[in-house]
Parts: sequence; C-alpha cells; structure tokens
Amino acid sequence: MTNRTPSPAAQAVLDAYNAGFIRPVAVHHKPRIAAALRAAADQVVPEQAEPPCGESEPWPQSYQLMADSKWEQRQKTRAELLAIAAELEGGND
Repeated sequence: MTNRTPSPAAQAVLDAYNAGFIRPVAVHHKPRIAAALRAAADQVVPEQAEPPCGESEPWPQSYQLMADSKWEQRQKTRAELLAIAAELEGGND
C-alpha cells in the first residue's frame, strides 16, 4: 500500500494518540483507534434512522424544525466520526 497523507481530522486523532507517549510511536494502532472512535460514535451519537418528530405526531412546526435540525447535526457528527474511523482502518500501511 502507498503512504497517504491523513486528512486533518485523522491527523488530529493520531496526534492526540501520540501525545500520550514520551516520543511518537512509529507504528500506530489504527484499527484500535478506529474501533474506539466507532464505539464513541455509538455511545455519543447513536444511529437514528429518522428524525424524532414524525409527520403523524402533533408537535408544533417550530419544534419539529428545531428537533429535525438537531437530529441532522447529530447524524452529521456521527458520519464524520465514522469517516475518520474508516480512513484509519484503510490506512494500515
């Protein structure tokens, strides 16, 4: 495999990992780091198939818009965490 430059987000995770050592580690435990990110995503922003306010529920429209917006942001955050994990899993050079 070729060495690829990690994205800024993945590099920040690797830098944080290396900060725990007196000197940087030559071999990263990328699959373990990725697994930790996936577990964090599952705990902090669990997968939710649809927004909390369905059309059949009698919520005021302003509340539905706010709840849906927060749901979209949570799902975006989850996707970003999982993308970093996927990048680390694919970068085991």
